[in-house]
Amino acid sequence: MNPDQPIVYQIRIKGSLSAAWTDWFEGLTITLAEDGDTLLSGPVVDQAALHGLLKKIRDLGMTLVSVNPVRNDPDQ
Repeated sequence: MNPDQPIVYQIRIKGSLSAAWTDWFEGLTITLAEDGDTLLSGPVVDQAALHGLLKKIRDLGMTLVSVNPVRNDPDQ
């Protein structure tokens, strides 16, 4: 991964969250999974921004299931 590029993350939280929250989650794509969980996905500029997103999830009282970096460069 190029250190100058934001890392794309997929964050899974328990429960449903509507797409209306996209702006609050800094433009991440919000997708409802078949199992009822919510996936937040998109580029995150740095670790401080990632921690800010995780704090927002905590402040909503939602359960964090997983945080995964997604490789978007097939040469890596």
